[in-house]
Parts: sequence; C-alpha cells; structure tokens
Amino acid sequence: MNRSFFNSIFIIITCWLLFACHSPESLTVKRPPLKVSFISFVGHRPGIIAQEKGFFKAQGIDVELSYVDYLQLQQADFSAGKYDGIGLTLGDFMILSATNPDMQAVMVVDESTGADVVVAQSNIKTILNLKGKKLGANLGGFSEVFVTEMLKISKLTSDDVRLVKVDGLEVPQRLQNNAIQAGHTWEPHLSESLKLGAKILFTSKQTPGLILDLIAFRGEVIRERPEDIRAFVRAWFQALSYWEANIPEGNAIVSKALNIPIKTLSFDGIDLTDFAENQNFFQSNSPNYIYKTAKKYADFFIRAGNVTRLPNLETLFNSSFLTPPPSLKL
Repeated sequence: MNRSFFNSIFIIITCWLLFACHSPESLTVKRPPLKVSFISFVGHRPGIIAQEKGFFKAQGIDVELSYVDYLQLQQADFSAGKYDGIGLTLGDFMILSATNPDMQAVMVVDESTGADVVVAQSNIKTILNLKGKKLGANLGGFSEVFVTEMLKISKLTSDDVRLVKVDGLEVPQRLQNNAIQAGHTWEPHLSESLKLGAKILFTSKQTPGLILDLIAFRGEVIRERPEDIRAFVRAWFQALSYWEANIPEGNAIVSKALNIPIKTLSFDGIDLTDFAENQNFFQSNSPNYIYKTAKKYADFFIRAGNVTRLPNLETLFNSSFLTPPPSLKL
C-alpha cells in the first residue's frame, strides 16, 4: 500500500469524525426547565408528586417548582419574568392578566368546595355579627369577591364591615391580637386558627363554582414550547391519579417536600379536577363554564376599580393543551 492510500484513509476518518461531532443529535440544545410558581395550597400540590415520582421526566421535560407564601410576591415575580407559569385562583388570574395580557390559563387544577373559609373570633356567632367589625381578606383579588359573596347571604355589603387587607397566612395571628375579628384563610392556617380558639363562620361550600385554581403560562412560552406544556399537563394529571390512588404515600411526599404537618393534608373541601372535569369547564353548555365565572370576576373588579376594562376572555383561556395522561388514552 502506498502513501496516497493512507492519506485517503486519513481523510475519510477525519471527515467521519467531523460529521459525528456535528450531527443533529450532538447539536441539540437542552431546553431549560419550565419554571412554575405556586402557593402552598392542596390543589397546587400534585406537581410535587409529579416531580418526586418522575412523571415530568417521563414526559420528557424538566420542571422547576417554587412554592411561596405571599400572593403579591409570587405575582410580582411572574410579572418580572422570573417564572414561565403560575398557579393562581381564577379571580387573581383576571387581575394579573390586566397588566400581563400576554398570558393564558391552560387548565383548572381544583375547585374549592369548602377548603376556603372565613374564621372568626369565638364571640362572632353569625355573619350579621360582623357588622362594624374588621374583616380580613386579600383585597383586590378573589378573596375580596369571596367575602363579598358571604356578606350578601345576610344582606350585608362591604360598607357594613371594615375590610382589612390581610393575607391568609396572617389570619391566625391577626385574630389573636384582635387586629381583625374575622378573616379568610385555608389550610394549614385554618388549623392554626382553630387551635387558637377561632371558629368557622363560612366556607366555599356555600359558593359553588366561585373559587377555581388555574395554571397559566406566559404567551412566549405557549408559542415557543407548546409540546412542553402538553407534557406538563399530562404529567400533572398522572400525578393526580397516583395521589388519589395512594393517599398515604402522596401525603408523605408532599409533607416532606414542603415541611408541613402531614395531618393538615386533606382533600376535604377541595375537588382536584381531572382531565374529564377540565373538559367540562371549557364546554359552553356546562353550568360550570369557566367563561361565565371569569366574567363575574371581571365585572366585580371593574365596579371596584381594580381593572379599567373588560378583558377579552377568548384570549385568556386555551384548552388545547388538555391531553389525558398515558393511562387514560383510548
């Protein structure tokens, strides 16, 4: 064999190595994790199951979850671009979309059927007893709508009480030091309030369909990463099914991840909405049609001056990402 033969072999091998190093597979850029923020509410916790049991990874996505206590901080961080997605109530979504119109809700994660409560000092026996008293709520959001609906039942208005801006986690201490006489909260702050002597005055069981929790994503994420969002939704539904079938294990996973007492984890008063229920929320002939409830919030916030115009509801919701988890595929 002569020198030219070896030169040819060398060139062929070099070209093959260069091609291998620059093949499409080697040039694939790893997508960053989807960053999604939630508050510490039971309906927002299937994400923890999906993370710990590997359901997100099985769907081919990395997800970075953040659980925070303060709604205002969470929403400010979302507005600043810190998160790709956010878990929040329908009412708070309507407010946030006024300043972030390029966002869409893609699924309903739960309906509060008693988990949201107004607790009061022991001497407050009825809603009528709140007249002239300080009532704590997260003003300017779904919380204000909830307590307003409560007052209506006894033919009271917000003018009959002294509304005080209070976050749900602050209610136990505020009741104890008499800064408020009643307030809207949820677990685990409900258990803390009851331990300190408060009593339950009103629950979301009396306002069916009013309090829904959603997951929404930024517009650019929806446009650039639609398959990742579909994968996120599939993994979420898979985690929900797993949790409902393995409640003790699921509760232990969530308790450890969030460092909260396992005894405060309960599905009481909450309907964690699955794939079929989500489809129902987006059907116009359904009594739970989400657009009807969204307009109710929008009308309230316009009257209250929280927003200046009615949003285009058609652009705020996108049910195209609703896909069942693998076990539910027909």
